Amino acid sequence: MAEAALDDVFADDVIVTAADRYPLGATLFLPRTGKRSHAVLINSATAVPRRVYRGFAGYLARRGCAVLTYDYRGTGDSRLKAVTGYNQPRSLVGFKASMADWAAKDVASAVQWMRERYGNMPLTYVGHSFGGQALGLLPNNKEISRALFIAAQAGYWKLMASPERYRVYAMLNFAGVPLTKLFGYMPGWAGLGMDLPKDAFLQWVSWVMKERYLFGDSTLDTRENFHNYKGPLRAICFTDDPWATRTAVELLCSGFTATRPDIVSISPKDIGVNKIGHMGFFRPEYRDTLWRGAAEWLQAE
Repeated sequence: MAEAALDDVFADDVIVTAADRYPLGATLFLPRTGKRSHAVLINSATAVPRRVYRGFAGYLARRGCAVLTYDYRGTGDSRLKAVTGYNQPRSLVGFKASMADWAAKDVASAVQWMRERYGNMPLTYVGHSFGGQALGLLPNNKEISRALFIAAQAGYWKLMASPERYRVYAMLNFAGVPLTKLFGYMPGWAGLGMDLPKDAFLQWVSWVMKERYLFGDSTLDTRENFHNYKGPLRAICFTDDPWATRTAVELLCSGFTATRPDIVSISPKDIGVNKIGHMGFFRPEYRDTLWRGAAEWLQAE
């Protein structure tokens, strides 16, 4: 297990073994000193490696949290990490993993991993984009004390801002789908920046084309788990985010019928900047603004 110092935080690379024994590359962040008060699981957006969340994870650890970031199977270190005794796929051709698998196998296993190790603490959940969507699909989402969504939405393409909706439609259907069928996986150079397993990409495209996104997927039995989450839920969206528009965030939150989601819209001018967008929240310059408010809400319990 590799250890890297992050100022006053321990950042250790670990392996989270999913329920089907698949090894997930992960990093555990722990405060070097002081009492640990909360456990936090950070769940990635589609095609976003866990390293993007390193700064925010370290910030939460400095505030007394045990924080885990990880990569979904077939992505990041959960594709390339060399693990003794396991055959990790160098090529994604023939690699079986859907977005539903990411939720049911990977996210659910990460929840269980944190619950087993930090059972004496509240377990809180941060979901970025798909990471927020996944909460509703988890069979064990009752284990979560409170959940914070960052730009998490029901990603129907017509709910995206114009003209981005048309770019996304064209990229997915006229480039992504044909290339995925040709190569046997979605090559990152085609627009996403990271290779994706074929089934994950094609399932995502099918959701994006549905008016109710994943809620319109009749084959997705785990949709029923949305009704099981009863903890506090705050969903943050940004007025300049063309993907997670307020309407798209509201649609995702409507699935959580056993709680009353608090949807918070933030414009860049609210914090004195020009742009935040879909990814901006996790930039370190927001340590004293967006990060502080998010951390205070997560640790309110």
